[in-house]
Formats: sequence, C-alpha cells, structure tokens
Amino acid sequence: MRKITRAAAALALAVGATTAVTATSANAAQAAGTVHGCPSGAVCIYPQNTGWNGDRPNLVYYSYGAHNLNNQVGQHYVFNNQTGGATARTCTGYNGTGDCQGFIQPGYYVDKDLTPINSILLVRP
Repeated sequence: MRKITRAAAALALAVGATTAVTATSANAAQAAGTVHGCPSGAVCIYPQNTGWNGDRPNLVYYSYGAHNLNNQVGQHYVFNNQTGGATARTCTGYNGTGDCQGFIQPGYYVDKDLTPINSILLVRP
C-alpha cells in the first residue's frame, strides 16, 4: 500500500509540474490578444502592490522608444504584451538612459521595484 501511495504522490507532483509549465507557455502564446487587461501591442504597468489589479493596468504604452515614469515607486507588475518579438526594458535614467535592465519578452511580466526606475524602453525587434 505504501508503494502505491508514493507512486500516486509522485504522479500528482509530476502532473502539477507539467501544468505549471504549460500555464507559463500559454501566457507567452497569448501575446496576440488582451491579457490581464493589457491590450495587444502594448506594455502595461499595474498599480503598486496590487498584482494584476483585477486586470486594470494604470499605465499603457504602445509606441517604441522611451517613456518617462512619474511617481512610480515600490513593487509593480510590468507586462509586455507587444507583438512581433518586441521587448521592453526598465531604465534608471529618463528618456531610456542610465542602467537599462533586462529584456522583458512578449507575453511575460516582471514584478519590479520601480523606485529607482525613471523610464521604460519599448524596443522593436
């Protein structure tokens, strides 16, 4: 009986791990439509410490290039729902200058402290 219980537990764990991986991949594949209230082709920032904020971003950016941030401090979700392989970066300086960190791939988000961040850079592929 113990062997069956262990086998069942191992199978349940494996199925759960597969489900988690699939969910992450599905979000990346959904970048063509509205996801968590972020329209297709946009990069969205959600209010401080609210997660997805009921799928209501407070900042939405569509155009490539730098966008300056004002009064954005603490933890925020930054979601890239751009299409065509466009990425997003967060920068410590205004106008896309300073330390521009990471490349947020389409369909992915970061939970980021925006206190030191002064601009977001949308980069065409």
